[in-house]
Amino acid sequence: MAAILGGGLGGLSTGYYLLKNNINNNNNLKLFLLEATDYCGGWIKSIRTKDYTFEQGPRTIRPKGIVGLNTLNMIQDLGLSEHISPITPDHPAAKNRMIYVNQNLHLLPSSLKGVFQKNTPFSKPLIYALLNDIKSPHKELEDDSIYNFVERRFGKEIADYAISPMICGICAGDAKEISVKFLMRTLFEWEQNHGGVIKGMMKSMFKSKNKSDFELSDLAKRSQEEKWNVYTIKGGLDIFPRTLTNYLKENDVKVNMNSNVREIQFVDSGTVTLKNTSGGELIANHVYSSIPAYSLAKLVHRQHPELAKNLTEIPFVTVGIVNLYFATQKPLIEPAFGFLVPPIENSPILGVVFDSCCIPDQNGTVLTVMLGGKWYKEKFGDRTTKENLLDIALHEIKKILQISDEPAASNVNILHNCIPQYVIGHYEKVGKIRQYIRDNNLPISLIGCSYDGVGINDVIYSAKTQVQKDCT
Repeated sequence: MAAILGGGLGGLSTGYYLLKNNINNNNNLKLFLLEATDYCGGWIKSIRTKDYTFEQGPRTIRPKGIVGLNTLNMIQDLGLSEHISPITPDHPAAKNRMIYVNQNLHLLPSSLKGVFQKNTPFSKPLIYALLNDIKSPHKELEDDSIYNFVERRFGKEIADYAISPMICGICAGDAKEISVKFLMRTLFEWEQNHGGVIKGMMKSMFKSKNKSDFELSDLAKRSQEEKWNVYTIKGGLDIFPRTLTNYLKENDVKVNMNSNVREIQFVDSGTVTLKNTSGGELIANHVYSSIPAYSLAKLVHRQHPELAKNLTEIPFVTVGIVNLYFATQKPLIEPAFGFLVPPIENSPILGVVFDSCCIPDQNGTVLTVMLGGKWYKEKFGDRTTKENLLDIALHEIKKILQISDEPAASNVNILHNCIPQYVIGHYEKVGKIRQYIRDNNLPISLIGCSYDGVGINDVIYSAKTQVQKDCT
């Protein structure tokens, strides 16, 4: 019997792939999924009305790379293909992405032509950044912050106005702390192995590429043919985890809600006991943990304090989410994906997503304001209220977008410790954690955003690769 800890997308995906493995290999593995709350789906939550959809967490998914195509394969298998709403390259949300600098919104280049033109707030055409890489000296490092790497190779303006806000948008983090391997591992390896990014790229062009045996579903093929930028699900992204939950239940996975585990005890290499807060116990042969690293640390601390210490050293940040609906027939914004705010602007917000442009079937103007992240405590303290965050969001929206209307509806959510920060040395830390598990023959596998990537695609692929590894 296997127990899955956590009913977020990582835990649900683990159940999905374990079921697929059981079916393919004619196994009869009994599966239990333990979720501490009354909801499966983690941070993916949607509020639907006839006029708008508020996404309180992730809202779109990228289809790029093996990890993105893998998610599309799962979505088709779950019967959700007809619910997909893609954004293609000609869509305003794909072409129009902005940053807010010096009290003005600036459109970022979205085409090759734009790279050769001067675009404020950059003082030179972006092509000069490539020339900077060619002339910059080589520096041998084991790891580096993504900010330092980009500043070294492409210049300070690229680091400040392109990469720093991007990191705010992806993980609500500080590019000066986040590992370059988080987003630019290949570019960093090119620098370390070949002396520069351009040099490494040129040499890689002459290497034969290994053909992948990864099979694509019709939906994944369609995403490539139509060159999707991102996509979402009509009616709310939480349809995805809800469908996944139903799939598990229909295939006899025992999904136990409000099941709060207080301790994990490893009896031997093939037996583990999970004790819940109500005094009950569940005995399993293996545990798949998809809960945050800091939560797992509390469960293993008594028996394995060293493992717990390493788990707690993966930092997380809190993000405030403010959804706004303006019931006006005339759009209050120009069509775009939205804008991000570089940290050097010292703003209380990280950025704003124009949901009425990105999400289908929205009436009026719908916006989502993101606040805090790495700077949450610095900006708002420990006891800020939802009302305070709403006031701040409205003030910034009125100032930046010149919106004087009052919202007809709003929703504020504080996502406590929701996004892990892959700071310098993160991957070495994760390697050390997994090595401890191997050395002590602990029947547990680690899955989810704490370890192998923070995005939806990363979490799903993490579940797939871990299940495949354990089942071979």
